[in-house]
Amino acid sequence: MRNVTDRTSNPFGLRAPVDRSDPEDRAAVFGYGDANADFHVIGDYPGVHGGETTGVPFTETAAGLAVQDVARAVGFASGPRDDPVLENCFWSYVYLCSLPADEAPTDDDYADLERFFDAELRAINAHILLPVGARATDRVLREYTTQRRRYDDPLEMDALHASEIRGRGVLVVPIREPSEWADGDREAIVARLEALLASDYRQTKGVATTVG
Repeated sequence: MRNVTDRTSNPFGLRAPVDRSDPEDRAAVFGYGDANADFHVIGDYPGVHGGETTGVPFTETAAGLAVQDVARAVGFASGPRDDPVLENCFWSYVYLCSLPADEAPTDDDYADLERFFDAELRAINAHILLPVGARATDRVLREYTTQRRRYDDPLEMDALHASEIRGRGVLVVPIREPSEWADGDREAIVARLEALLASDYRQTKGVATTVG
């Protein structure tokens, strides 16, 4: 089933659940992109991956732009870096609200907004989930696969980066936090995405085994 919407930003009309943002920032950075996408990139929160002034995930910060550049390399993104055009790709955050400078969400903050993240993720219903960083990867593995117990706590993202983990009707491809990328990490995730795009990746729906 495909979504009946042509809205690029906040396609499901969510409202900011809290507003603790600095005056010049948006209260929240909502999901952005192709609501019928097969690929869903999931970041952490605006203070890390950007968008507090643009309102677009994966803009402004070095980490966010590194993820955006990967999307551009495989043809998901084009146009201006602060207002890109996305095709077959959707971007969102585990914690969508902006916070004052130098503040990070607490565990309680993440818990309070879980319902917003889950609702948007389920509405997009993508085939491939690409969580960026340990927080997003942990969340996706716990909620959308049965595989979290197989991995260390905390997650060893250097080992998980650009791997494939099959979950409950989705394929999860974790992305190491860009600020921690080592030589070859960018090339590895680009190569993985190119391989998936060249494959019949839609067969991931309904498969629940682990590979990669």
